[in-house]
Amino acid sequence: MTLEAVARAAEVSKGGLLYHFPSKSAMMVGLMERVRALAEEEFREAVESDEGVVRYFLRTSLPQTTVEGELYWAVIAALRSKEDIPPEAGVLVKELFTRWGELLHAELTDPVLAETIRLAGDGMYMSSIAGLGSPDPELTQQVIDRLAEASDQVRRDR
Repeated sequence: MTLEAVARAAEVSKGGLLYHFPSKSAMMVGLMERVRALAEEEFREAVESDEGVVRYFLRTSLPQTTVEGELYWAVIAALRSKEDIPPEAGVLVKELFTRWGELLHAELTDPVLAETIRLAGDGMYMSSIAGLGSPDPELTQQVIDRLAEASDQVRRDR
């Protein structure tokens, strides 16, 4: 990821980008702060939602917007390149993925099902943002429904 590419995608000049972010590292820190804020809001909504963490997690396991998918793909691509990336960026992404697992395990009494749901959700998300596509939408919904129904049997707050 180059500053030129980011400036082009953001529809600003490289000078404008450098005004706000004097280096690629500073830009990544800003991007990660944005990702953290979005994730914290999702965690709060999941815990407070009437549908519960499992259903919320599965429902949001496909990017809700193109911009969201592109944001997370940019983060992952940058982390994989390890070029001018501050170490805390990788730690943050790991923490965010770990946090979903913690929330799922806290809601369910069955750790195997909690982990199965986490892996299914992560897989759907990663496949989508990587442009790998997803199964037929009806089949995807059936997978989500099956996992959600199974989780209803082992929710701690029943």
